[in-house]
Amino acid sequence: MNQEELTKLNIGQNLDNLMNLDPRGYGVCRILYKAAREYTKRPLSINAAERLIELVKEGDIVYIITGFVLLSHKKAEMDGIIGAMFIARALVKAFNAKPVIICPEDNVRAVENLAYVMGLHLYKDIDELKEYPVSMGVISFTKDPTKALKQSEEILKKASAPVVVSTEAPGANKKGVYHNATGLDVTALEARTDVFFQAAKKAGIPTIAIGDLGNEIGMGAIGEHLDKYIPYAAEGRCRCGCGGGIAAATAADHIITATVSDWGANALVAALAFLTGKHEVLHSQEDQKRAIYTASESGMIDMHGWLIPAIDGFDIEINLAILKLMRECIEYAPKLVETCKTWFEKTIELKFFEEN
Repeated sequence: MNQEELTKLNIGQNLDNLMNLDPRGYGVCRILYKAAREYTKRPLSINAAERLIELVKEGDIVYIITGFVLLSHKKAEMDGIIGAMFIARALVKAFNAKPVIICPEDNVRAVENLAYVMGLHLYKDIDELKEYPVSMGVISFTKDPTKALKQSEEILKKASAPVVVSTEAPGANKKGVYHNATGLDVTALEARTDVFFQAAKKAGIPTIAIGDLGNEIGMGAIGEHLDKYIPYAAEGRCRCGCGGGIAAATAADHIITATVSDWGANALVAALAFLTGKHEVLHSQEDQKRAIYTASESGMIDMHGWLIPAIDGFDIEINLAILKLMRECIEYAPKLVETCKTWFEKTIELKFFEEN
């Protein structure tokens, strides 16, 4: 291990710790993180960012799946859409890529309005998207199970991708039923975007997924752990009578788990900014604040159903504070490369990080 590797390891761990801050105190984020870290073998944020750097090139289409519709008012929630949009912005900033949001129609208005916050031109046609710079796309995905595979195939035929990212998007259980956090059936409300995710995997496209409970696309990667430790997750434990549980069946190649999926998305973007040395890839607190207000004004609801500028029950201030700490982490370490060189050498020499 050298200084650069040790720095990367610990910056990644800092970002992982921040995205898994547990203000609620019930520990679900830590339950998820233990299994996710064992699955990934290294800090989740850095691992996913390195995969993007390895896979994405200039001009590449990158599909980003999001959009969870909540039972309370049958409207899409705030969490997921904001993180997806900032991932899209980061892909343009870092690689000059062409991100495309795939979401239910319930999210499209928010995507249209948030594109202005991101500074990106929005297109609903992939051919137009390919033509113009500083741009992104949006595709409204079907809720009809009989049409999902056909739409998936049509999208991938129009443009393949080097990677597909999912964040806070519902994933059906092994019986094909989608659940909310409390084990109720929300199948009728949800776009069948996990069908697209599976089609991409079948086509050999690598996948990255972000979730905060286990009922999201990709979290099947830690399915046994979910069944054992997450309420309503195991077969027969949901409340809808389907005989399954809330755990999603789809398994991603790489996963990020966090207290709030948007915090996981921010950690991924921060890691990407750190690894590329392009700190502008990570958005500002002002951008985050504008995005939260814009999403709320576009009809996205809080976890509890309130039409207020909050994400998963957390108000603007805590979201901004976590983002600020993430920025401090990625910008502070590069300033101390020479100042702390001796300490790095002595720490590495004693092999703690190689043995633990």
